[in-house]
Amino acid sequence: MKKSGKNPWFDKWAALAKEKGYPARSVFKLKEIQEKFQIIKPGFKVLDLGASPGSWSQFVCEVVGKEGKVVGVDLEPVKFHSRLFTFLQKDVFDLDKRDFEELGFTEFDVILSDMAPKTTGIEDRDHLRSVELVLKALELCKEFLKKGGSAVVKIFDGPELPRVRKEFEKIFGSVKIFRPKATRKGSKELFLIGLNKK
Repeated sequence: MKKSGKNPWFDKWAALAKEKGYPARSVFKLKEIQEKFQIIKPGFKVLDLGASPGSWSQFVCEVVGKEGKVVGVDLEPVKFHSRLFTFLQKDVFDLDKRDFEELGFTEFDVILSDMAPKTTGIEDRDHLRSVELVLKALELCKEFLKKGGSAVVKIFDGPELPRVRKEFEKIFGSVKIFRPKATRKGSKELFLIGLNKK
């Protein structure tokens, strides 16, 4: 049977992102999280880890408005620019306090992470590499997220998820696991939502 080569699911979200002027369809995952949990508010300072190509940062700038600020971090460049947005092209494992202090930041209201490893197709390996990124995001939450703040962190589902969730529960008042509708069918991708940092 001849395949068309098209994925209707992908085309739907990708086309919608293009129509709305976003660099990638991943923006709809964050939009759904925001609609459900209302974690980003006008005037907030937000750190976006794994920001490339820029869809999340673009959406966050729309929410925080002219009084807010967004800092994006990624090894790859972004396709989005705004006076509200500052981009650090850097490995997240090399981030330190000086990077933020030079920008005038000491803490953030929200920390987002859409970071994911380059996948190998070996589920256990991809899961463990994802966990490394999640724990780094959590480390940054401990250091730079203000009390009462929130976090959204992508993780690939697997055997370490319960342990990782417990680590989040140590610093957040409430932790949810959420799978947005825009997630690819068959994907192991989930989001940990940390609310009300202790």
